[in-house]
Amino acid sequence: MTKSVAVLYGGWSAEREVSLVSGKAVAVALRGRGHRVELIDVGRDLDALLRALRPAPDVVFNALHGKGGEDGTIQGVLDMLGLPYTHSGVRPSAIAMSKPATKQVVGSVGIRTARGVVAPPEQVAERHLMEPPYVVKPAAEGSSVGVRIVRANDNAPAIDLAGWGYGEALVEEYVPGRELTVGVMGDRALTVTEIAHTHAFFDYDAKYTEGHAVHTLPAQVPGDVSAEAMRLALLAHRTLGCRGISRTDFRWNDTRPGTEGLYFLEINTQPGFTPISLVPEQAKHIGVDFADLCEWLLEDAACGR
Repeated sequence: MTKSVAVLYGGWSAEREVSLVSGKAVAVALRGRGHRVELIDVGRDLDALLRALRPAPDVVFNALHGKGGEDGTIQGVLDMLGLPYTHSGVRPSAIAMSKPATKQVVGSVGIRTARGVVAPPEQVAERHLMEPPYVVKPAAEGSSVGVRIVRANDNAPAIDLAGWGYGEALVEEYVPGRELTVGVMGDRALTVTEIAHTHAFFDYDAKYTEGHAVHTLPAQVPGDVSAEAMRLALLAHRTLGCRGISRTDFRWNDTRPGTEGLYFLEINTQPGFTPISLVPEQAKHIGVDFADLCEWLLEDAACGR
């Protein structure tokens, strides 16, 4: 059935450029399926957003990433308006955007995470809060924005205070090994992708610049590791109360026996929808093309209200 769809994209977070690409790709796919699609570049002007959402669309496709669009803020507005929207609601979105809160929640169901501590950036810049190597990341940002690995021989401060601007920092032990990720679609874990890249870790540029990362799917890892990663991704999705799709990232220390080296890093409640994004690629691997995935999310949004 043809629907009127408002695609929210852009926003004001550090992930604005990625969101613009995601939103445009979604709009093209949905228009190709016959839907009436309006692209809305979301800013901080709430009145402008409310005007853009009149008359009310049948469904809102939330293609925003990062703060304002993925942290429960826009979800709360859409809930107040009574509009069905894709992806997760207020609570799971807010929890997932906070890395420390997420670690607490998933840890409560036995999901292994790296040892970490939350601290003001000034304290992190002043001294080592744990023995290097360790990872410093914003406590509440997505797409590896602001992430840095601190090694034993580094002379520079762990945080450049002049360019930080992210609030509290999460200092986390560095887990050596390989990058794995698992997409979840509804009640199904899709597959495991291994990400190899030219950077020290899977940072923002590696994620969103074509040619900087190689995706291998299904990942060439032992069967028990693959099965456990998929189980944990689905468990994290359900424990947080996510809806629609999510993507959970792991580090796997392949020097440890069995699945002991598998560590949860984070869950993304609104993974990218760019041409090189991981979840659309995984969905295609199981026979769901990009337009089908967008269509499924519309139906899931309507059913989830």
